[in-house]
Amino acid sequence: MPIWKGFVKKKSRALITGIAGFVGSHLAELLLAEEFEVFGFLAPGETKDNIRHISGGINLERFDIRKEDKVAAFVAKVKPDYLFHLAAFSSVGRSFANERLTYEINFTGALNVFEAAAGLGGSLKKIIFTSSADAYGAFKPTGKRLAEEQTFNPISPYGVSKAAGEYLARCYVRNHRLQAVIARAFNHTGPRQSVAFVVPSFCRQIATIEKRRKKPEISVGDLSAKRDLSDVRDIVYGYYLMALKGVPGEAYQLCSGQSVTIRTVLEKLLKMSSAKIKTIVDKNRFRKSDIPVLKGDNLKAKMELGWFRRYSLNETLKDTLEYWRASINTQARKVTK
Repeated sequence: MPIWKGFVKKKSRALITGIAGFVGSHLAELLLAEEFEVFGFLAPGETKDNIRHISGGINLERFDIRKEDKVAAFVAKVKPDYLFHLAAFSSVGRSFANERLTYEINFTGALNVFEAAAGLGGSLKKIIFTSSADAYGAFKPTGKRLAEEQTFNPISPYGVSKAAGEYLARCYVRNHRLQAVIARAFNHTGPRQSVAFVVPSFCRQIATIEKRRKKPEISVGDLSAKRDLSDVRDIVYGYYLMALKGVPGEAYQLCSGQSVTIRTVLEKLLKMSSAKIKTIVDKNRFRKSDIPVLKGDNLKAKMELGWFRRYSLNETLKDTLEYWRASINTQARKVTK
């Protein structure tokens, strides 16, 4: 018998809420690559499209995060070493028409997860709560670079829910000794993101035009807004580092530290296509109570976590456009069969 038999290192267990979402699927890929045992749950009716390629390597259940007993039972059964709470109603624009649902999923859902996590006691090494720069809301001067100390002033139901979730996380750190770390992410994009968001919306339209399945016109909203835009793969790398190095009760911003206009993003994408495409302004795409400029400071994440950007904006846009080209090609093949 080999001397090492029986001393094989046990894999760390990670539980991801929202695992089948855009960000959750990328985090699951990263954790699997780092040899974690990965668990997650899906919302009722949610598709597995984003995780179908890795579904054989993850452990899944399906239930409503608003159901306290369901969340508690699943967390207790899994007994994760690390818990990443990503599940959320994530559209700022649609949160105005779905206020109660936004609060129920984003706040009550977080409460259920925190309660279940607290019940694990010392076996849980870290829980990552994913917040958002939308918690900052309106601020002056409008073009300032935002650091973690910036006062919250949310102006959307989504922003309110994330700000409230941060206060809740810190409450559980103080009162229940929960090892909760807050990830305050700015805008991020990449393959698999819903077309309810601007970059995949542009990419799908361009890919559809290239296949000559749409007039060579692209519908746009307000192109003057400036956003701090990162790659989703860099964001989940930050979540991973927070699990390993993050200080409970602390918030870390994940952002590029630069702002770019949506117009510039569109121009870059159009240059990646050989099609001649006309831009059409659609007033219905303008968002209520928008924030003109968002730009963050990522120094804390760099210094304390060792986080850094690995993908340039051009790489992110290219990969996202290629994802939608492949998706449109797959749809075209299905139609011709």
